[in-house]
Amino acid sequence: MSMGFAECAVVREGFPRPVPDTPSNVLEQFKSMRGKVVVVTGAADGIGYAVSEAMAEASANVALWYNSNDAAIAKAHGLAKAHGIKTYAYKVDISNPQQVQDTIARVVSDFGKIDVFVANAGMAISKPILDQTLEEYRKQMSVNVGGVVACAKYAGEVFKRQGSGNLIITSSMSAHIVNVPTDQPIYNGTKAFVTHFGKSLAREWREFARVNIVSPGFFDTKMGASPSALNEAYRMAVLGRQGNVKEIKGLYLYLASDASTYTTGADILIDGGYTLP
Repeated sequence: MSMGFAECAVVREGFPRPVPDTPSNVLEQFKSMRGKVVVVTGAADGIGYAVSEAMAEASANVALWYNSNDAAIAKAHGLAKAHGIKTYAYKVDISNPQQVQDTIARVVSDFGKIDVFVANAGMAISKPILDQTLEEYRKQMSVNVGGVVACAKYAGEVFKRQGSGNLIITSSMSAHIVNVPTDQPIYNGTKAFVTHFGKSLAREWREFARVNIVSPGFFDTKMGASPSALNEAYRMAVLGRQGNVKEIKGLYLYLASDASTYTTGADILIDGGYTLP
């Protein structure tokens, strides 16, 4: 039941909470990444590597998680050399909760802490449900849902122990729309799950961590528009093209940095206007 004016006027102990002691200069807020430790899953290429680059360029130390693409190892070395930061690459199957828990422990041992965890890894088997096997369904669920849940659970334990933390979940515009012409109800459903999961965590972790969601549209990566959907992607996006991964780096940096200390529970679409019509 909604409260009336009298109930709403009751002073609650501990409120208002203090504003964080961060710089007022916006460029200095972004420079807050210096020395922070950021974990990025699915970091070998695409959006995940672009996010890793963004954090390294902002002087954060980066743990790059990958599953099968060991290009992440050389890329981690390259980032360290180019930006004078500390990096490690970790081979992790995020659908295996024990591997997630063990690797988070290794990151804390190697770096001493985790300030930001970017749960970015995902997969798609873009088929109608009547053409998709239950094994294909289970595979997507184990990565896109189970993997994000495991990462959140074990990173969240670190955040609570530290008294601070920041989780960023990569979802998709597919959490908001039914894609055409490609029918992919399982993929869409997994992304709707992690979007609402992230919003729910923002409340649950309100005392010690922020949680936000990024929902990309079509970017020119392996996970971008398929050849059969490319022309429709151009037509639907107001900007008439797919995004370049350099155009998403600033959003993740904003959410990771002190520039976003009043942002939690947000789901930010970055889709070139695709979902406007």
